[in-house]
Amino acid sequence: LRMLERQVVGGEQAENKDLKEKQKRRKKYAAERRMQLVAALQQSNEDSGDWVLLNVYDSIQEEVRAKSKLLEKMQKKLRAAETEIRDLQSEFELEKIDYLGTIRRLERDLMLFQQLLDQVQSLVRRDCNYSNLEKIKRESVWDEETGCWKIPEPVIQKTRLP
Repeated sequence: LRMLERQVVGGEQAENKDLKEKQKRRKKYAAERRMQLVAALQQSNEDSGDWVLLNVYDSIQEEVRAKSKLLEKMQKKLRAAETEIRDLQSEFELEKIDYLGTIRRLERDLMLFQQLLDQVQSLVRRDCNYSNLEKIKRESVWDEETGCWKIPEPVIQKTRLP
């Protein structure tokens, strides 16, 4: 009776050691796979967590639906990133145009001041220190605190003949 019971409870293969070994290996593999999935979920962020979970499917239709959802989510992210890139590029382009306009305006102002200095320099008395612009440029000092140039005071050097 016991012998019949062992055969019925375990089936015909109840005493088969190879089958028992195979079942142990399957259980061990399933436990390892479960541990890997848990570890992957703990280490990954939301998106990659979905990716790990989507690898186990009951049917092809389920896999297609899951991958379609993931594809739609990635396409939304891609569109958002492309929009942000376009916005940044247009912003940089506007700034570039503004900077170029500022540079052109400053160059025109510099040319005006240079031409004015060239015209006025001939009118300055020769015994004044402002008659030599190069010397004034060398003696001028930039002041970081005030943010402007310190230019030497104009001095007229009178020469007396004995």
